[in-house]
Amino acid sequence: MACPDNKEPNTSCETGKLVDDEEDNGVTLEEILEEEAQLEEDANAVLGGSDDANCTYRLGYVNRQALYACVTCRQRSGNLTQLAGVCLACSYHCHDGHELIELYTKRNFCCDCGNSKFPTNKCTLATEKSELNENNSYNQNFLGKYCTCQKPYPDPDDTNPDEMVQCIMCEDWHHNKHLGSSPPPDQDYSEMICGQCMEKYPFLNAYLQPIETEQTSVCRLSKLEAIEKDQLNVKKATFWPEGWRNKLCRCEKCLALYADKKIQYLTDDQDTVEHYEQKGKMACVNRPSNNERLMEALSSLDRIQQVEAITEYQSFAAELKDYLKTFADNKRVVREEDITEFFGRLKERKRRRLDGESAGMPHFCR
Repeated sequence: MACPDNKEPNTSCETGKLVDDEEDNGVTLEEILEEEAQLEEDANAVLGGSDDANCTYRLGYVNRQALYACVTCRQRSGNLTQLAGVCLACSYHCHDGHELIELYTKRNFCCDCGNSKFPTNKCTLATEKSELNENNSYNQNFLGKYCTCQKPYPDPDDTNPDEMVQCIMCEDWHHNKHLGSSPPPDQDYSEMICGQCMEKYPFLNAYLQPIETEQTSVCRLSKLEAIEKDQLNVKKATFWPEGWRNKLCRCEKCLALYADKKIQYLTDDQDTVEHYEQKGKMACVNRPSNNERLMEALSSLDRIQQVEAITEYQSFAAELKDYLKTFADNKRVVREEDITEFFGRLKERKRRRLDGESAGMPHFCR
Protein backbone atom coordinates (compact mmCIF):
# COMPACT_ATOMS: atom_id res chain seq x y z
CA MET A 1 0.00 0.00 0.00
CA ALA A 2 1.57 3.29 -1.09
CA CYS A 3 1.58 6.36 1.11
CA PRO A 4 -0.38 9.47 0.10
CA ASP A 5 1.85 12.07 -1.53
CA ASN A 6 1.35 14.60 1.24
CA LYS A 7 2.50 12.09 3.87
CA GLU A 8 5.63 10.77 2.22
CA PRO A 9 8.95 11.92 3.73
CA ASN A 10 11.07 14.10 1.47
CA THR A 11 14.64 12.88 0.91
CA SER A 12 17.71 14.12 -0.90
CA CYS A 13 20.27 11.53 -1.93
CA GLU A 14 22.90 14.19 -2.58
CA THR A 15 22.93 15.53 0.98
CA GLY A 16 21.67 12.49 2.83
CA LYS A 17 18.98 14.60 4.49
CA LEU A 18 15.65 13.36 5.70
CA VAL A 19 12.99 15.99 6.32
CA ASP A 20 9.64 15.13 7.87
CA ASP A 21 7.02 17.79 7.15
CA GLU A 22 5.37 17.10 10.47
CA GLU A 23 8.58 17.22 12.51
CA ASP A 24 10.51 20.36 11.60
CA ASN A 25 12.69 20.00 14.70
CA GLY A 26 13.87 16.51 13.76
CA VAL A 27 17.52 15.58 13.32
CA THR A 28 18.75 15.07 9.77
CA LEU A 29 20.96 12.21 8.68
CA GLU A 30 23.52 14.78 7.59
CA GLU A 31 23.66 16.18 11.13
CA ILE A 32 24.03 12.69 12.58
CA LEU A 33 26.83 11.90 10.11
CA GLU A 34 28.62 15.18 10.86
CA GLU A 35 28.49 14.46 14.57
CA GLU A 36 29.64 10.90 14.02
CA ALA A 37 32.49 12.09 11.79
CA GLN A 38 33.68 14.44 14.54
CA LEU A 39 33.50 11.65 17.11
CA GLU A 40 35.39 9.34 14.74
CA GLU A 41 38.09 11.97 14.20
CA ASP A 42 38.40 12.56 17.95
CA ALA A 43 38.68 8.82 18.58
CA ASN A 44 41.38 8.46 15.92
CA ALA A 45 43.29 11.33 17.50
CA VAL A 46 43.11 9.81 21.00
CA LEU A 47 44.14 6.36 19.83
CA GLY A 48 46.94 7.72 17.69
CA GLY A 49 46.69 4.92 15.16
CA SER A 50 47.12 2.35 17.95
CA ASP A 51 47.00 -1.35 17.16
CA ASP A 52 43.88 -2.90 18.70
CA ALA A 53 44.96 -6.47 17.97
CA ASN A 54 48.57 -6.73 19.16
CA CYS A 55 50.09 -5.94 22.54
CA THR A 56 52.66 -3.14 22.33
CA TYR A 57 55.05 -4.91 24.73
CA ARG A 58 57.09 -6.18 21.77
CA LEU A 59 57.77 -2.52 20.85
CA GLY A 60 59.36 -1.80 24.23
CA TYR A 61 58.94 1.67 25.68
CA VAL A 62 56.61 3.29 23.17
CA ASN A 63 57.18 7.00 22.56
CA ARG A 64 53.50 7.77 23.29
CA GLN A 65 50.44 5.53 23.38
CA ALA A 66 46.89 5.26 24.72
CA LEU A 67 46.85 3.52 28.11
CA TYR A 68 44.33 2.14 30.60
CA ALA A 69 44.48 1.19 34.28
CA CYS A 70 42.46 -1.85 35.34
CA VAL A 71 40.52 -1.35 38.56
CA THR A 72 39.20 -4.91 38.51
CA CYS A 73 42.67 -6.49 38.42
CA ARG A 74 43.94 -4.13 41.10
CA GLN A 75 41.11 -5.18 43.41
CA ARG A 76 41.68 -8.86 42.67
CA SER A 77 45.39 -8.54 43.45
CA GLY A 78 44.58 -7.23 46.92
CA ASN A 79 46.95 -4.30 46.42
CA LEU A 80 44.68 -1.27 46.05
CA THR A 81 47.64 1.08 45.53
CA GLN A 82 49.17 -0.96 42.71
CA LEU A 83 50.11 1.24 39.75
CA ALA A 84 50.01 -0.40 36.33
CA GLY A 85 48.97 0.39 32.78
CA VAL A 86 47.86 -1.70 29.80
CA CYS A 87 47.81 -0.92 26.09
CA LEU A 88 44.73 -0.60 23.87
CA ALA A 89 44.86 -4.17 22.55
CA CYS A 90 45.17 -5.65 26.05
CA SER A 91 42.26 -3.52 27.26
CA TYR A 92 40.15 -5.28 24.61
CA HIS A 93 41.49 -8.82 24.75
CA CYS A 94 42.82 -9.33 28.29
CA HIS A 95 40.58 -7.00 30.32
CA ASP A 96 37.27 -7.33 28.51
CA GLY A 97 34.42 -6.70 30.97
CA HIS A 98 36.75 -5.16 33.56
CA GLU A 99 36.43 -1.69 35.04
CA LEU A 100 39.05 0.41 33.27
CA ILE A 101 40.36 3.93 33.79
CA GLU A 102 41.13 5.68 30.52
CA LEU A 103 44.47 7.46 30.90
CA TYR A 104 44.49 9.16 27.49
CA THR A 105 48.22 8.99 26.61
CA LYS A 106 51.49 8.53 28.49
CA ARG A 107 55.02 8.75 27.16
CA ASN A 108 57.80 6.14 27.11
CA PHE A 109 55.64 3.37 28.54
CA CYS A 110 55.85 -0.39 28.17
CA CYS A 111 52.63 -2.39 28.59
CA ASP A 112 52.37 -3.98 32.06
CA CYS A 113 49.61 -6.46 31.22
CA GLY A 114 50.39 -9.93 32.54
CA ASN A 115 53.55 -9.06 34.47
CA SER A 116 53.98 -9.43 38.24
CA LYS A 117 51.50 -6.60 38.84
CA PHE A 118 48.74 -8.81 37.46
CA PRO A 119 49.00 -12.09 39.43
CA THR A 120 45.42 -13.09 38.58
CA ASN A 121 45.31 -12.00 34.94
CA LYS A 122 47.89 -13.14 32.38
CA CYS A 123 48.35 -11.44 29.05
CA THR A 124 46.81 -13.46 26.22
CA LEU A 125 48.56 -11.51 23.46
CA ALA A 126 52.18 -11.59 24.65
CA THR A 127 52.88 -14.41 27.09
CA GLU A 128 56.62 -13.82 27.54
CA LYS A 129 57.10 -10.67 29.61
CA SER A 130 59.56 -9.42 32.22
CA GLU A 131 58.43 -9.22 35.84
CA LEU A 132 58.43 -5.43 35.87
CA ASN A 133 58.98 -2.54 33.47
CA GLU A 134 61.54 -0.61 35.47
CA ASN A 135 61.51 2.50 33.31
CA ASN A 136 57.77 3.09 33.40
CA SER A 137 56.60 6.24 35.19
CA TYR A 138 53.32 6.34 37.10
CA ASN A 139 51.27 9.07 38.73
CA GLN A 140 47.99 9.32 40.62
CA ASN A 141 46.02 9.07 37.37
CA PHE A 142 46.55 5.31 37.48
CA LEU A 143 44.44 5.30 40.66
CA GLY A 144 41.73 7.42 39.08
CA LYS A 145 42.82 10.67 40.80
CA TYR A 146 43.67 13.93 39.11
CA CYS A 147 44.88 17.48 39.76
CA THR A 148 46.18 18.93 43.03
CA CYS A 149 42.73 18.29 44.48
CA GLN A 150 43.27 14.54 43.96
CA LYS A 151 39.67 14.04 42.86
CA PRO A 152 38.29 11.52 40.38
CA TYR A 153 37.05 12.54 36.96
CA PRO A 154 34.23 13.15 36.63
CA ASP A 155 33.87 14.20 40.27
CA PRO A 156 30.39 13.26 41.56
CA ASP A 157 30.68 15.87 44.34
CA ASP A 158 31.59 18.75 42.03
CA THR A 159 28.48 20.77 41.27
CA ASN A 160 30.42 23.02 38.89
CA PRO A 161 32.42 20.78 36.52
CA ASP A 162 35.54 22.42 35.14
CA GLU A 163 37.62 21.81 32.04
CA MET A 164 40.87 19.94 32.62
CA VAL A 165 44.22 20.35 30.87
CA GLN A 166 47.22 18.04 30.92
CA CYS A 167 50.67 19.14 32.07
CA ILE A 168 53.26 18.05 29.51
CA MET A 169 55.87 17.34 32.20
CA CYS A 170 54.16 15.28 34.92
CA GLU A 171 51.30 14.33 32.54
CA ASP A 172 48.75 14.83 35.31
CA TRP A 173 45.44 16.51 34.46
CA HIS A 174 44.52 19.76 36.24
CA HIS A 175 41.32 21.74 36.65
CA ASN A 176 41.62 25.23 35.22
CA LYS A 177 40.45 26.62 38.56
CA HIS A 178 43.37 24.96 40.38
CA LEU A 179 46.19 26.08 38.07
CA GLY A 180 46.94 29.30 39.91
CA SER A 181 46.91 31.21 36.63
CA SER A 182 44.57 31.64 33.70
CA PRO A 183 45.11 30.50 30.11
CA PRO A 184 45.59 33.25 27.52
CA PRO A 185 42.25 34.99 26.83
CA ASP A 186 42.15 33.68 23.27
CA GLN A 187 43.24 30.16 24.35
CA ASP A 188 46.18 30.60 21.99
CA TYR A 189 48.66 28.19 23.50
CA SER A 190 50.01 24.78 22.59
CA GLU A 191 51.12 23.24 25.90
CA MET A 192 50.77 23.79 29.65
CA ILE A 193 53.27 23.18 32.45
CA CYS A 194 51.78 23.08 35.96
CA GLY A 195 53.08 25.10 38.91
CA GLN A 196 54.61 22.08 40.64
CA CYS A 197 56.67 21.26 37.56
CA MET A 198 57.73 24.88 37.09
CA GLU A 199 59.06 24.73 40.65
CA LYS A 200 60.70 21.34 40.05
CA TYR A 201 62.40 22.52 36.84
CA PRO A 202 63.22 26.20 37.57
CA PHE A 203 65.39 26.59 34.46
CA LEU A 204 62.16 26.65 32.42
CA ASN A 205 61.33 30.03 33.96
CA ALA A 206 64.13 31.56 31.94
CA TYR A 207 62.39 30.67 28.71
CA LEU A 208 59.38 32.73 29.66
CA GLN A 209 61.50 35.73 28.73
CA PRO A 210 61.94 36.84 25.10
CA ILE A 211 64.45 34.54 23.42
CA GLU A 212 66.66 35.19 20.42
CA THR A 213 65.76 33.03 17.45
CA GLU A 214 69.14 33.05 15.69
CA GLN A 215 71.46 30.11 16.19
CA THR A 216 74.56 30.90 18.25
CA SER A 217 77.29 28.91 19.93
CA VAL A 218 76.57 30.63 23.26
CA CYS A 219 74.37 28.75 25.74
CA ARG A 220 71.00 30.45 25.67
CA LEU A 221 70.22 29.46 29.24
CA SER A 222 73.42 31.03 30.59
CA LYS A 223 72.53 34.30 28.83
CA LEU A 224 69.01 34.25 30.26
CA GLU A 225 70.23 33.49 33.78
CA ALA A 226 71.53 37.04 33.89
CA ILE A 227 67.94 38.21 34.26
CA GLU A 228 66.86 39.22 37.75
CA LYS A 229 66.03 36.16 39.85
CA ASP A 230 62.65 37.50 40.95
CA GLN A 231 61.58 37.58 37.31
CA LEU A 232 62.33 33.87 37.03
CA ASN A 233 60.61 32.74 40.21
CA VAL A 234 57.39 31.52 38.59
CA LYS A 235 55.62 28.84 40.63
CA LYS A 236 52.30 28.72 38.83
CA ALA A 237 51.03 27.12 35.67
CA THR A 238 52.53 28.51 32.47
CA PHE A 239 51.17 28.35 28.94
CA TRP A 240 53.51 27.89 26.01
CA PRO A 241 53.05 28.76 22.32
CA GLU A 242 53.45 26.33 19.45
CA GLY A 243 57.10 25.61 18.65
CA TRP A 244 58.46 26.80 22.00
CA ARG A 245 60.43 23.59 22.47
CA ASN A 246 62.55 24.44 19.42
CA LYS A 247 63.92 27.41 21.36
CA LEU A 248 65.33 25.25 24.15
CA CYS A 249 69.12 25.37 24.24
CA ARG A 250 70.82 22.26 22.89
CA CYS A 251 74.38 22.96 23.95
CA GLU A 252 76.34 20.16 25.64
CA LYS A 253 75.71 21.57 29.11
CA CYS A 254 71.94 21.88 28.62
CA LEU A 255 71.60 18.45 27.04
CA ALA A 256 73.37 17.02 30.08
CA LEU A 257 70.88 18.89 32.29
CA TYR A 258 67.92 17.39 30.42
CA ALA A 259 69.44 13.92 30.74
CA ASP A 260 70.08 14.36 34.47
CA LYS A 261 66.48 15.44 35.02
CA LYS A 262 65.22 12.69 32.67
CA ILE A 263 63.36 15.19 30.53
CA GLN A 264 65.13 14.60 27.21
CA TYR A 265 61.67 14.27 25.68
CA LEU A 266 61.47 18.07 25.58
CA THR A 267 63.79 18.05 22.57
CA ASP A 268 61.93 15.24 20.81
CA ASP A 269 59.59 16.57 18.12
CA GLN A 270 57.56 13.35 18.25
CA ASP A 271 56.84 13.67 21.98
CA THR A 272 54.11 16.29 21.68
CA VAL A 273 50.47 15.32 21.97
CA GLU A 274 49.85 17.34 18.81
CA HIS A 275 52.21 15.06 16.86
CA TYR A 276 50.57 11.99 18.40
CA GLU A 277 47.06 13.13 17.48
CA GLN A 278 48.12 14.04 13.95
CA LYS A 279 49.64 10.58 13.58
CA GLY A 280 46.28 9.05 14.52
CA LYS A 281 44.37 11.18 12.04
CA MET A 282 46.84 10.45 9.22
CA ALA A 283 46.58 6.71 9.87
CA CYS A 284 42.93 6.89 8.83
CA VAL A 285 43.31 9.19 5.79
CA ASN A 286 43.18 6.37 3.24
CA ARG A 287 40.54 4.40 5.12
CA PRO A 288 36.91 5.04 4.10
CA SER A 289 35.02 6.84 6.83
CA ASN A 290 31.77 5.52 8.26
CA ASN A 291 30.00 8.34 6.42
CA GLU A 292 31.46 7.34 3.05
CA ARG A 293 30.57 3.69 3.59
CA LEU A 294 27.03 4.60 4.59
CA MET A 295 26.46 6.94 1.63
CA GLU A 296 27.88 4.34 -0.75
CA ALA A 297 25.42 1.81 0.64
CA LEU A 298 22.51 4.27 0.31
CA SER A 299 23.35 5.02 -3.32
CA SER A 300 22.75 1.38 -4.20
CA LEU A 301 19.16 1.50 -2.92
CA ASP A 302 16.01 2.79 -4.59
CA ARG A 303 14.19 5.81 -3.15
CA ILE A 304 11.75 3.89 -0.93
CA GLN A 305 14.59 1.77 0.47
CA GLN A 306 16.62 4.93 1.13
CA VAL A 307 13.74 6.39 3.14
CA GLU A 308 13.50 3.18 5.14
CA ALA A 309 17.25 3.03 5.75
CA ILE A 310 17.60 6.70 6.76
CA THR A 311 14.61 6.50 9.09
CA GLU A 312 15.98 3.36 10.73
CA TYR A 313 19.42 4.97 11.07
CA GLN A 314 17.99 8.04 12.79
CA SER A 315 15.93 5.92 15.15
CA PHE A 316 18.89 3.68 15.93
CA ALA A 317 21.25 6.62 16.61
CA ALA A 318 18.79 8.31 18.95
CA GLU A 319 17.98 5.13 20.85
CA LEU A 320 21.63 4.12 21.24
CA LYS A 321 22.53 7.56 22.62
CA ASP A 322 19.68 7.36 25.14
CA TYR A 323 20.71 3.84 26.14
CA LEU A 324 24.37 4.73 26.67
CA LYS A 325 23.41 7.89 28.55
CA THR A 326 21.88 5.75 31.31
CA PHE A 327 25.30 4.14 31.87
CA ALA A 328 27.04 7.53 31.97
CA ASP A 329 24.46 8.95 34.38
CA ASN A 330 24.86 5.98 36.72
CA LYS A 331 28.66 5.74 36.19
CA ARG A 332 28.36 2.15 35.03
CA VAL A 333 30.75 0.39 32.65
CA VAL A 334 29.17 -0.79 29.40
CA ARG A 335 29.67 -4.55 29.20
CA GLU A 336 29.44 -6.88 26.23
CA GLU A 337 26.20 -8.31 27.67
CA ASP A 338 24.67 -4.83 27.73
CA ILE A 339 25.35 -4.27 24.04
CA THR A 340 24.03 -7.76 23.24
CA GLU A 341 20.86 -6.96 25.18
CA PHE A 342 20.43 -3.65 23.32
CA PHE A 343 20.69 -5.24 19.88
CA GLY A 344 18.50 -8.12 21.02
CA ARG A 345 15.76 -5.64 21.84
CA LEU A 346 16.14 -3.98 18.45
CA LYS A 347 15.94 -7.35 16.71
CA GLU A 348 12.79 -8.30 18.61
CA ARG A 349 11.17 -4.96 17.84
CA LYS A 350 11.99 -5.36 14.15
CA ARG A 351 10.49 -8.85 14.16
CA ARG A 352 7.25 -7.57 15.68
CA ARG A 353 7.11 -4.72 13.18
CA LEU A 354 7.66 -7.04 10.24
CA ASP A 355 4.97 -9.35 11.55
CA GLY A 356 2.63 -6.35 11.65
CA GLU A 357 3.54 -5.30 8.13
CA SER A 358 2.93 -8.81 6.82
CA ALA A 359 -0.55 -8.53 8.32
CA GLY A 360 -1.23 -5.49 6.16
CA MET A 361 -0.06 -2.53 8.29
CA PRO A 362 1.90 -0.01 6.17
CA HIS A 363 5.06 1.20 7.93
CA PHE A 364 5.23 4.75 6.58
CA CYS A 365 1.56 5.64 6.60
CA ARG A 366 0.10 7.38 9.63
